[in-house]
Amino acid sequence: MPNESETFIPDGVVLAEARGRCTHLGIGAHQDDLEFMAFHGISLCYEESMQWFGGVTCTDGGGSPRTGAYADKTDDEMCAIRAEEQREAARVGNYSFVTQLGFSSRSIRQQLGFEALAVELENLLLCSQPEIVYTHNPADRHLTHVAVCRATLEAIRRLPPYSRPRKVYGCEVWRDLDWLCAEDKIALDVSGTPELAEKLNACFQSQIAGGKDYGRAVIGRRRANATFFESHAADAVDQLWYAMDLTELIEEDGEADLCAFVEAKIERFKSVVLDGLG
Repeated sequence: MPNESETFIPDGVVLAEARGRCTHLGIGAHQDDLEFMAFHGISLCYEESMQWFGGVTCTDGGGSPRTGAYADKTDDEMCAIRAEEQREAARVGNYSFVTQLGFSSRSIRQQLGFEALAVELENLLLCSQPEIVYTHNPADRHLTHVAVCRATLEAIRRLPPYSRPRKVYGCEVWRDLDWLCAEDKIALDVSGTPELAEKLNACFQSQIAGGKDYGRAVIGRRRANATFFESHAADAVDQLWYAMDLTELIEEDGEADLCAFVEAKIERFKSVVLDGLG
């Protein structure tokens, strides 16, 4: 079961207002996942009065790698440090709110914890009813990310059809999505606010000092995606982030199976590669 969840609202409005004004919602596994995978939504909503980004971080951060100044920190201490880093990112990014649910990574990969997470997400989504949801993609290499993706889809499917988001994007993190065929790949333009991206990435010093400079790696991937996106045209933007469009999995009459959904994309990639060798 999770530790006690908390919601932080940077501008101090009441919770109902913070949730109700949310138009773009990111649901990530760990502290910093939102800032990497859902930056498209953060950037679109930044300093906008009619669009607001809300965030959900599902796990507590207790299993983080740690060296240097953080080498002797206990799991509980790391949880507190990472939670404050996530709150600071919400301040920097002017989020409508960020909710940290406090599950352990291990628990949500097991049925009891997975169901508890789906219930938490269902309640939060029902209160906020965002237009766009960003979460992990189902082909991610990190099993906790995959569990969060599955729980997010399950939670949305439990909502009344009129309360579901208009779009759901499954974003790359621990495995890029460059391998997807063009028709299966959503390219999100994340080039508009580079200074904001740098500030958000810098919020997570425990990871950088702990031996994982994700911030630089993420900017590098965004730039690589833009450069290698189109071979026969000049770059239109200088940073892109890839996602799968998962919307068909939450449609009113949708009976699409998640495994079959991913398998179809893999088979299409396989076919394109083999045809090229043909």
